[in-house]
Amino acid sequence: MKTRRCAWCGDDPLYRSYHDAEWGVPLHDDQALFEFLILEGAQAGLSWITILRKRENYRAAFDGFDVARIARYDARKMAALLQDPGIVRNRLKVEAAVTNAQRFLEVQSEFGSFDAFVWQFVDGRPKQNRWRNIADVPASTPESDAMSRELKRRGFKFVGSTICYAHMQATGMVNDHTTDCFRYKELSL
Repeated sequence: MKTRRCAWCGDDPLYRSYHDAEWGVPLHDDQALFEFLILEGAQAGLSWITILRKRENYRAAFDGFDVARIARYDARKMAALLQDPGIVRNRLKVEAAVTNAQRFLEVQSEFGSFDAFVWQFVDGRPKQNRWRNIADVPASTPESDAMSRELKRRGFKFVGSTICYAHMQATGMVNDHTTDCFRYKELSL
C-alpha cells in the first residue's frame, strides 16, 4: 500500500524527507527556531524547495545559524554573503537576517528563550487542525497575524503573517498535515 502524504511534497526525495521527518514536528530549540525564521524569510517570493536545496549552503554561509555571530555581521560580511551563489543573494533578505539575529537576542534576553516567546501565540501547545486537503490550509491565521504584528513591533524584518504561518507550520506550532497524511495521526496529541 502506498504511503499517503500531504500533496504539497510531491515526489521530490528532498521534499519528502523534509515532510516525513521535520515539517510539523514541535520544535523548542532556539537555534533551530532561528534557522527556520531566517529560511522562511529567505523563501519570500520563492518556493520552499528552492530554499531546502540551498539549506546546507545557508548553514555554511551563516555560521551554522549561530545567532550571536550573525548579530555581529558587518557590511563586509554582508557583502561577501551577497556574492555567495549558494544562498538567495538578495540584499534586503541578508540584511534582515542580521537585524533578526539582533532582535532575536533581545527577545531571548527578555523571555529567557525565543521558544518561550514564540510558542505563546498557540498557548504553548501545537494547534491541531483537521484539513482534509491542501486547498483547505490557510496562508495565515489570527495567530500568525498576532505573531507577525509583535515581531514587526520588535523590529524584525520579513515576518509578514504568511511567513509567520509557514514558520508555525514548519516548527510544529500547528499540525497542518492533511488528515489523510500518515504524519497527521503521528503528530496529533
